[in-house]
Formats: sequence, structure tokens, C-alpha cells
Amino acid sequence: MTLALLFPGQGAQTEGFLHQLPAHPASDATLAEASDVLGFDVLTLDSHAALQSTVAVQIGITVAGVAVTRALAAQQLTPDFSAGLSVGAYPAAVSCGALEFADAVRLVRKRAELMEAAYPSGYGLAAIAGLTEHQVETLAAQIARDGRPRVFVGNVNAPRQIVVAGANDALDAFIDIALAAGARKATRLAVSVPSHCELLGPAADELADYARNVPFRAPQSLYIGNRGGRPLHTADAIRDDLVTNMRHTVRWFDALTVMVELGARVLLEAPPGQVLTDIAREQFPDAVTLPASTLAFDRLVATVRRRIEAGG
Repeated sequence: MTLALLFPGQGAQTEGFLHQLPAHPASDATLAEASDVLGFDVLTLDSHAALQSTVAVQIGITVAGVAVTRALAAQQLTPDFSAGLSVGAYPAAVSCGALEFADAVRLVRKRAELMEAAYPSGYGLAAIAGLTEHQVETLAAQIARDGRPRVFVGNVNAPRQIVVAGANDALDAFIDIALAAGARKATRLAVSVPSHCELLGPAADELADYARNVPFRAPQSLYIGNRGGRPLHTADAIRDDLVTNMRHTVRWFDALTVMVELGARVLLEAPPGQVLTDIAREQFPDAVTLPASTLAFDRLVATVRRRIEAGG
């Protein structure tokens, strides 16, 4: 096993990212299929105005991930592992063959609509660098005991890169507290909902009801889950991972660790951005990590093939 595809989550989006996908028939077909499923042109989803919407961002990220996956597959590059952070889990499920793309698009639209309806404004995420999960949890518990608004650990991206979720005022206050406690950096992210915590429990329950009749299959290659950071081997396990991940902490560092331990040597990040690339390069410097969005497609294909043939 060698190639892992990594799919970023909300916050990685940049203006125009769908227009920067590889000029490849598979990408064009993916954009057309998504537009047909949704009933509008998905290329309208990456404008500055559109990217203020959680729904637009989550659909766009899903489409971009699948477009690149299909373009790579057309060049006989298929992954041994697929893993996505947050909404990135949906294109990962398509990549490993567990979910049809059209169903993924519908599920993501429903997921984003539920999240946006639950928290249309006033909430979000902040990234804390330099503190451990335990340190962040301790600070959050201390704040709650003092009667101040609670923040929640949403992502564990690396041992000292933690994302917290909550109300804007609580996040702004927590940033100051974290910096005073020794955090190297603490910043707000371009996400307007409190992802991956119990605040989204009711929305997750609604999504589970919606997804009950969506067909899933056992994966054809390894799918690494969000909630536990472990391989999932059945259709029901992947369905549960997708529909509940908005309410549970994302164990991204665990997922990365498992893939590397199981033999992943080339880690390729789907568009947009290179957030996951930067994490992997810092934590696993012996692995080859590439962001697809920074290379021309022909060069990307040649580089990935060369790295695979060389054993990473």
C-alpha cells in the first residue's frame, strides 16, 4: 500500500477554487454531474459572496475532491487509503467506493443546511497551536466552571494543533486565555458554524434520519474514519462516521498516523489548499506529501507515479 488521498474540510476554501480544477474530462464531467443533481451551476459556488455560505463551501469542497479523484483514476492512479477532515470525509467515501457521488452531494447539501440553520450566525472555530488537547480541555473546563461560555475541542489535527468550537465571544476570549497559557498561535478560522461538538447533536440526529435510506457499500480500498481515526470496513460504519462527525471531535492526527503505519508513503491532498499537507509534512517528514492544487495536473500525475515507483 502506498498512495493516500487526503480531503480537506471547511476553512480550506479560496475564491475561485472550483475554476482552478484540472482541465480534464473527468473534472468537467464531475462538475456537470453535480450541477445536474443540484439544479444549478456549481461553478457559481466559489465566488467571494458565495463562500460566505456554509452550504456553498461544503458542496464545493466535496465536488473539488471528487473531480480530482476521478481525474487521477483516469490516469490509473487510485488510492490505497482515503481520508477526509470533516466534510472532506464525504469525497473520501466516494473515493473508496463506499458512496455514489450524487448521493454524497445530496448528503452534504443536507448536512450544511442543517448546520447553517442551527447556527446561522455568531458561532465558529478557532485554531490553537502550541497546546496539547489535555491543556486545551483543562482551560475549557476552567472557563466553564467560572460560568463563562463553553468552548469545545473540535479537531485534534496534530499533538499541539487543536481546533475549538463555540460562540464568537467565547472563542475570542479563549484565544486570549490560550495565548496567556503558552499557545504559540491562536486564530479564528473561516468557518461560521461550531463544527464537531455537541452543539450540533440535534442536527446530526436529523442527518442520520435523512441518510438512513441512502445506499452505502463496503469500501473497495481503506477508508479512515473521522471519529476514531481508524479504518472502517463496512457500509454501516462509514455511514455512521459521515452523519455523526459534525457532533464528534475529528481525530485527524490519529487518522494520519494509522495511514502511515499501514504503509502510506505518498500523501496527496485534494483541492483546495494545503492545510493537510502542512500538518503531514511536520508530523511525518519521511512521507512524501503533495498538495494537488499547487501543481499542473500533468506534472502532478508524473510526480505521484515517480514517487510511488520509488517507494515514496
